[in-house]
Amino acid sequence: MCQKGGEIVDILVIIPAYNEEAVIKNTVTNLMKTCPYDYIVINDGSTDRTLDILKENQFHYLDLPVNLGIGGAMQTGYRYALQKGYQYAIQLDADGQHNPKDLENLVSEIKNSGCDMVIGSRFVQKTDYKGSLFRRMGILYFYYLLYMIAGIKITDPTSGYRIVNRKVMREFANYYPVDYPEVEVLAKLAKKGYKIKEIKVDMNARQGGKSSITPLKSLYYMTKVTFISVIRSIFYKEEKSSWEKSR
Repeated sequence: MCQKGGEIVDILVIIPAYNEEAVIKNTVTNLMKTCPYDYIVINDGSTDRTLDILKENQFHYLDLPVNLGIGGAMQTGYRYALQKGYQYAIQLDADGQHNPKDLENLVSEIKNSGCDMVIGSRFVQKTDYKGSLFRRMGILYFYYLLYMIAGIKITDPTSGYRIVNRKVMREFANYYPVDYPEVEVLAKLAKKGYKIKEIKVDMNARQGGKSSITPLKSLYYMTKVTFISVIRSIFYKEEKSSWEKSR
């Protein structure tokens, strides 16, 4: 944590970035202009100029020497947030899809609602978001999957725009799925009794670069997440955090 203008900042924005040279400067600059919170970019073993841009602009970052995937990058961010004493952590995608203007609403909701996680949703209320039919079908599929295995209704289960409290940070520091983590972690948290809520956010189209998720990867994603989520929901056992034991 740090002090800004005499106030203690207890919120960290985590920005996982892999080969985002086309957008990372604008994403971080817009964030710094919009909100007063601390941030950390997790450079996930990028092979383009992402790291050079972070250095040139003196942005705050951690550099992973190899690509760990979104799960490894976010787990690094959560562990960093715990070590530094932050009470809340927010995931903000590097590609510019997450609008930093919605950050205040996410923060206000988690502080006032008593929830452990608040998700920025494109569907809990009507927004201007227009995704492909295939993407919308996938989101609807995971909506029903989560309802069947965990008993929760999340309209935008694949949204990565999320804020969590320190209790959830401990969970994520101990274990976070390697890839495609959004749905699996919701099932796990719901089964453990954590409170999850959605609020409306406006998401942008990707502001540059290219998505790594192809139609083939999307099919793999749906199959893998379904299998893992169902298995974990059946055989789930209460875990003790080895991370917390070491603290």
